[in-house]
Amino acid sequence: MQHQAKSPVYLVDDDEAIIDSISYLMDGYHYHIISFNSGHQFLNSVDLTKPGCVILDARMPGLTGPEVQQLLNEARSPLAVIFLTGHGDVPMAVDAFKNGAFDFFQKPVQGLLLSQAISKGLDYSNEQYWKLSNLKLIETLTDREIQIFHLIIAGNTNKQMSNTLCIAVRTIEVHRSKLMEKLSVNNLAELMKLASLVEHVSN
Repeated sequence: MQHQAKSPVYLVDDDEAIIDSISYLMDGYHYHIISFNSGHQFLNSVDLTKPGCVILDARMPGLTGPEVQQLLNEARSPLAVIFLTGHGDVPMAVDAFKNGAFDFFQKPVQGLLLSQAISKGLDYSNEQYWKLSNLKLIETLTDREIQIFHLIIAGNTNKQMSNTLCIAVRTIEVHRSKLMEKLSVNNLAELMKLASLVEHVSN
């Protein structure tokens, strides 16, 4: 799979036997596992802004799995979180999913099921990375550029936007060119792909 070479798979567990077991198991599915013995070590070593998948033990000394997940959420990380725990229960799983976990397994886990979850998690993470990256670009737009963005995706021509905002067509053209440059898009089709993200930005 193409995304495997680009997006890393991390395992955070304080049990070396589990690390060895999961690493060996996933090697059979062509996943190279990058392992960490603690949440602190993981958070201090990994670029949280990049896509990937992290398999978290729920109960660890220091930072627990849910605490690591919370810190990833606060950092707006696109990493897909999969919980793998020997002490899981329904409330823990519910909380994990409520906070954005991609999947939840109890030890021992079947290799095929975990590998499938990783594959889907990487796809999800890459999608989240695209959304977050473009959302950051959208957030650089000025209030006027956001207004024009909304009008463009609503199908307005430059002349219509000029009438709506009571500014010159030439001014619309300048703003339109600038916002497309900021968003790194070359045409209307590419701009429309970002339309679903506009709801995150106020008018």
